[in-house]
Amino acid sequence: MPDWSQIGSLMDFCTVYFTTQLVRCVAFSFIFAGLVMLLRKMFFSGWTFLRGLLWSSFLLIPFLGKLKLYYENKAVLNITWRLTTATMSWIWADRIYMAGIFIAAIFIFGKRLRLRKSVAGMEKSSLDNIQIRVTDMNVTPFTVGLLKPKIVIPKVMLGSHGRDELRTVVQHEQTHIRLGHLWFGLAWDILRCLLWVNPFLTIFQKQFRADMEDVCDRVCIQSSGRTAHEYGLALLKTLKLLRSGSDDTPSAVTYAGEREFTDMKRRMGEIASFRPYKKRMCVGMAAVAFLMIAAILLAVHTHSYARCNESREIMVGNYDGKSPIISYDTEELSQMISYDDRYVYVKRQAFEDFLEENNAEGEIWIVFGGFYKLPGLTGIAQSCIYENNSEDEVVRIPYESITDDWYFWLLKML
Repeated sequence: MPDWSQIGSLMDFCTVYFTTQLVRCVAFSFIFAGLVMLLRKMFFSGWTFLRGLLWSSFLLIPFLGKLKLYYENKAVLNITWRLTTATMSWIWADRIYMAGIFIAAIFIFGKRLRLRKSVAGMEKSSLDNIQIRVTDMNVTPFTVGLLKPKIVIPKVMLGSHGRDELRTVVQHEQTHIRLGHLWFGLAWDILRCLLWVNPFLTIFQKQFRADMEDVCDRVCIQSSGRTAHEYGLALLKTLKLLRSGSDDTPSAVTYAGEREFTDMKRRMGEIASFRPYKKRMCVGMAAVAFLMIAAILLAVHTHSYARCNESREIMVGNYDGKSPIISYDTEELSQMISYDDRYVYVKRQAFEDFLEENNAEGEIWIVFGGFYKLPGLTGIAQSCIYENNSEDEVVRIPYESITDDWYFWLLKML
């Protein structure tokens, strides 16, 4: 039979541990959201590809929860200590946060699953040896799926569009796939779940998708060999043919086109302003952007607490009910106590003089080493009982390592 008290304790720890990190990431997400919106509006409004690359900075957010500056920088500590104390102390608040992630995931990914199930039952067709799915819904073409993307085109378009126009539509969706936009959409939805208390991640989703559409339009125009005017006319024909949208259409439809007139007007303006670009320059910008993100992630990793941090603290105490902690002065105790993987070594005379000075009686425990996940959160230490009947100059005390326990092993791995 499993020890349910340990399992419950492990679940509570996971709740506190991950909530503490994620709430800090939420704080950063507000800063990132404001900064990205400011940059795309004021400095990169005319730079389509740079606007798209700006959103990649959000990839950093989930990795910022264990930065050492939360504990080692006085200014940051003064600002965030109340938040850290709350997440480490109010288990009910941590449970609410985790429940919010679960509910957001059901809401967001439930729509994705329903859409995927709907697409799986659609009629199959082929266009230039490219398999497509045909739907009776009056929606703009879209793509669903990550490992095996499926392009969906409404049936009404097949009868009204010429073959060249259909090729343009399919090419647009294939460009989304080739540029990795479907994966970016997944990453954004994961962020929305993990950081659900930040409403701007949902509000700014419209701008995020708009920038991805603009990037896709420019790549399609240049690679298709058609003029921007011809491309824009094909897009307008598609939108004129279809309804502006349907309440029955799942919002998980990826890059299905703009539904509002103001959005389409903006998109047409972007297409009209198209100028040929240098592909190598754009690829170079993307490479530089991702190298910068990789470098920042490495710096974040270097200046963050590890998954498991070794503790060198030493503490001496007893359990007579009066004063359980005799001393936690590691510097002083380390002059009398040392340890390795199997034994604790105590300088008998010095240690017993120390106990006498502190009026320590009864069963004496030595607590040492172990590990911690974050400062102040789940410090697990080794321990042994001091053998005061020894005559050896250095008392050698065997102990059983906590790493042999599955519970502590799991804590280290989390």
